[in-house]
Amino acid sequence: MKLLRHGPAGAEKPGALDANGKVRDLSLLIPDFTPEWMSPAKLQALTAIDLSKLPLVPEGTRLGAPVTGVRQFVAIGLNYRKHAEESGLEIPKEPVVFTKALTSLAGPDDDVELPEGSVAGDWEIELGFVIGTQCKRVSVADALKHVAGYCLANDVSERDWQIKRNGQWGKGKSFDGFGPIGPWLVTSDELPDPQNIPLELAVNGEVKQQSNTADMIFPVAEVVSYLSQFMTLLPGDVVITGTPQGVGLGIKPNPQFLKRGDVMTLCAGVLGTQRQQVI
Repeated sequence: MKLLRHGPAGAEKPGALDANGKVRDLSLLIPDFTPEWMSPAKLQALTAIDLSKLPLVPEGTRLGAPVTGVRQFVAIGLNYRKHAEESGLEIPKEPVVFTKALTSLAGPDDDVELPEGSVAGDWEIELGFVIGTQCKRVSVADALKHVAGYCLANDVSERDWQIKRNGQWGKGKSFDGFGPIGPWLVTSDELPDPQNIPLELAVNGEVKQQSNTADMIFPVAEVVSYLSQFMTLLPGDVVITGTPQGVGLGIKPNPQFLKRGDVMTLCAGVLGTQRQQVI
C-alpha cells in the first residue's frame, strides 16, 4: 500500500493512494499513522480495506509527512561513492551517522524557508525508510523484516551551518522544514527490494542529481543492522540513507546554492515526487 497523510499542517488525517492514483481518506477507520500503526500486524490489516469505498480527498489537498509521532530522525552521510569524492572526503569504511531535529520534518511539497542570512542552502535527494518493529542488535539478514516501508526524502542542508559553525552536521540539517518526506510511504510488501530505485532531483528544471539506490555503499539492510548495534530503533523512526553526487556544494569550480524563488523537484519512481519552493 501507499500510505499518506492529508490536510493542513498539524491537522493531517490518514489516507492511502488507490489503484487509480486517487487519494482516499482513512480517518473513519483509523486515527492516524502513528508508530503503533507501523507494525506488521496493523499494516497487514490495512490491506483488507476496499479503498474504492472510502471518501475521495479533493485534488490539490496538501500532503504532510506520511507518519506522525516520530521519535528519532536519523540520517546517513556519504553513502554514495561519487558524492564522497565530490565532497573531497574519503570513502567511509562504516556508515556516517547524524541526526536531524524532529521539527525539520515536513510535507513533500511544503515551502523550504532558508534561515536568515543563508547563502549556502543545498539539496540532497535520498531514499528514506520507516521502522516497523523495535530493532536492537539485528543481523543484516533479518534487518529488512523491521522496515515498515520506504519514502522519498530531501535532506535540505545549510552548508555554512553544517561545515563552518564548529560542530556536528546536524546544525546545518535541522532547520524547520529541512526534512520533507513523502508523498507516501510504500509498504515493504509492495517494495521488497529497496536497492533498485531511481533518484532524480532538479532545480528550476535543471537536473542536478540522477542516480539509483543500487549505487549505495551501504544498502538499507546494512544500515538498519549497523544502527541497531549502538542504538535501539523504535517503530515510527525515520531513517534517510544518504544522497548521490550532484549537490550544489560539489559543483566545480563554483558551488551553486539555493536562493529564494528556486524550485526543487524530486522523483523516485514508485516513491513518487516532491516539489518545494524556496522562500
